[in-house]
Amino acid sequence: MTEMVPAWVEGRLMPVEKLEAHQRGLRHMAISVFVMAGEAVLIQRRAAGKYHTPGLWANTCCTHPRWGEETADCAVRRLREELGITGLVTVFADRVEYRADVGNGLIEHEVVDIFVAEAPSDLPVNPDPEEVWETRWVDLTDLAREVKEHPERFTPWLRIYLAEHMERIFGKLRVVQ
Repeated sequence: MTEMVPAWVEGRLMPVEKLEAHQRGLRHMAISVFVMAGEAVLIQRRAAGKYHTPGLWANTCCTHPRWGEETADCAVRRLREELGITGLVTVFADRVEYRADVGNGLIEHEVVDIFVAEAPSDLPVNPDPEEVWETRWVDLTDLAREVKEHPERFTPWLRIYLAEHMERIFGKLRVVQ
């Protein structure tokens, strides 16, 4: 089944096949979720079989809402599908837009609804191996430092979120100095 995502074509929001949206660099909707346990964030390393940015570390999860799907519902769905996480309350943090080359001739031009969820540090995580290579908890300050020191290990969008949108996503108390 072809996955249709909401994308802007000639100024109108329309359903477009996900790969086509990336091939054409169309501005399209996305979601990103950060699961937090205090100051620690759960990050994932993308599976080797992903069609872009395989093996790179990213935020807890991200995807594109299906045509007609609310972004909040998409965030909950994707936590379940990628990581087997259920029962968390996702809270809308902000909407950001970015454009990034993700390799193989693909461009992400995304309008992203970002959600944050609080969780216990012993949260059961059961990653789908088709989506996620591995996961780890890392202190947000340490993650920001690691991304600055080794940007090649991280997805373009995580680098952008941490470099340009820390306060908008995590609030004033979590801004890395």
